[in-house]
Amino acid sequence: MTERTAAGNDALAVSESDDGLVIRATIDRPDERNALNEAVIEGLLDVLAVADAGAARVVVVRGAGGTFCSGGDLKSMAANFGAGPQTYREGFTGLSRLMERLVETRALTVAAVEGYCLAGGMGLAAACDMLLASEAATFGTPEVDIGLFPAQALVPIMRTVSEKRGLKLLFTGEHIDAASAHEMGLTTDVVSESDFESELDELVDDLAASSPVLIEMGKRAYYTQRDMGFDEALSYMREIIALIAMSEDTEEGINAFLMDEDPDWSDR
Repeated sequence: MTERTAAGNDALAVSESDDGLVIRATIDRPDERNALNEAVIEGLLDVLAVADAGAARVVVVRGAGGTFCSGGDLKSMAANFGAGPQTYREGFTGLSRLMERLVETRALTVAAVEGYCLAGGMGLAAACDMLLASEAATFGTPEVDIGLFPAQALVPIMRTVSEKRGLKLLFTGEHIDAASAHEMGLTTDVVSESDFESELDELVDDLAASSPVLIEMGKRAYYTQRDMGFDEALSYMREIIALIAMSEDTEEGINAFLMDEDPDWSDR
């Protein structure tokens, strides 16, 4: 893996595979339990911009030091006490934009969750297309304990988990283990700590092997049809599969399958 630092800050370590197909972004504030601050958010936005401009098919988001992310930086929030409403709106805009971009980006996004995944960090993980969790991971929205509602985090969370279980989580601030999170529908899979890295690599390799046309169009189509009625979604997806079927990548994939060869994707 070749490595560089995203956006010139020390809050996010970024590595890119030699072929450019995979970007791994690691929140690197272990002393602060990888709390989200402006540098982390801007760094992740930069990573997604790089992914969209290049050949990346998969972006992995994780945390350093055995913790995914503990949520927003309360020290930064405390510095705004007494400020007007516009200051608070601007302070929360970054996380909203980041979660939007995770859905919008052409690459598939994977949250690799170890340790604590709390508050805005849980929202960040839920906003990724897939979430691989270590069996030792802990999830929750404990900001309710300090009088703050997880208003932004709930948007991706509640689109993923069962409503009644999700509401209990949001309003009690309870911590749940990875098995409970998986039962609620939050995670793609839960694996042992010893197998976490190998399972993550296998998932990423499987995703990155897919046609870039399929990844980009398929991801966009999924999120677009999700808010449609049944008949409208079927009509829309019929058009999408026709467009994908006309791509050079589909032709290459079918021919490679018939010849028992590996496809050579052209991104067209």
